[in-house]
Amino acid sequence: MKKIIVHLKSLSDTTRIICLSSPPVNEAKIHEIFGNALDDQARTNEGCRIYSEALVDLCKEMDVEAINLWTAVQQRDDWANSCFIDGIHLSGEGCKVVVKEILKVLKRVDWEPSLYWLTMPAEFPEDSPYYVVGPDGKTTLNVSGHVCIWQKEWLNI
Repeated sequence: MKKIIVHLKSLSDTTRIICLSSPPVNEAKIHEIFGNALDDQARTNEGCRIYSEALVDLCKEMDVEAINLWTAVQQRDDWANSCFIDGIHLSGEGCKVVVKEILKVLKRVDWEPSLYWLTMPAEFPEDSPYYVVGPDGKTTLNVSGHVCIWQKEWLNI
């Protein structure tokens, strides 16, 4: 893993890396759905915890951003049932945890240019006939600075 990170960091001065650790798993759901078919793979919460802690420690040593998904997912009381579709793969709710954690990093880090979505300049800030037409049917609206309803949940990160 260390060799991979060193190689990635040497790609360019503008390369940005965020490592994501493994999330926990719902072992009971895995056995319910897959039976003993996955036993030889030994995917356990304990194994995921050990891997996650090692990844976070390595990233600190290498000065690379890391997100500990094992801890982040478990912040929800109902994580075992709401964050996975089958005990291993993330559900929509589990993916929201990942997005939230990535946005926290993007907002916190001092990268140039910033990759945080609200600080990025609009690609086409000038008026354009291709913008959304306003209620009067004539005026166009530049929506590049508009925050949609679905985006508002990410504003408090």
